[in-house]
Amino acid sequence: MTGAVRVLVVDDHEQFRHGLELLLGAMEGIEVVGRAGDGRRAVELALNLQPDVVLMDLHMPQLNGVEATALIVQSSPHIAVLVLTMMEDDDSVFAAVRAGAHGYLLKGARRSEIERAIEAVCAGEVIFGPGIAERVMTYFRHARSRPTEQAFPELTDRERMVLGKIAEGMDNAEIARDLGLSVKTVRNHASNIFAKLHVAHRAQAIVLAREAGIENPDTRPD
Repeated sequence: MTGAVRVLVVDDHEQFRHGLELLLGAMEGIEVVGRAGDGRRAVELALNLQPDVVLMDLHMPQLNGVEATALIVQSSPHIAVLVLTMMEDDDSVFAAVRAGAHGYLLKGARRSEIERAIEAVCAGEVIFGPGIAERVMTYFRHARSRPTEQAFPELTDRERMVLGKIAEGMDNAEIARDLGLSVKTVRNHASNIFAKLHVAHRAQAIVLAREAGIENPDTRPD
């Protein structure tokens, strides 16, 4: 299956895991390359097999899904972790994003949703299931602002401004237009921000920024 998306399936319920493997096996362009029933084994297989996507449950023995996600992303940031779980509380969602998950779906998602999500995270996108997306947007809309003078002192003024724009949901082209910069310059700033904040992608940076109360000032640095 040359060119197929290589997927590692991680779930502690053997029957569900087997059913999921059968579902994925029927999808064109997706290949199941391994399976694991606990978090520790998931990390071991992910590092050995180097799949494109890890389909990760959160509630598991040995290491939970959040801990396993963090270890996989830290060691192999090119591997996209897509959470598939019953856990839909805010703490679980944002813990998974902080750990580096590129997507979050609830068990019971339709085949088409799972297939689209796998393709999306493999392409570097961040995706949430419909119910989870609404939770994320509600969180962002109602996140309480807090004093930000001491937030992320490692960032420059310009990087802090770019982070604020990222937290507003702008893409690189929109930020470039808004700040009068080139897209390449914005991309470089974003890369520096992600490195300094030790995050793998935009969703993680957005969560950190909103939790820290990062807002864009009306004035811009010279």
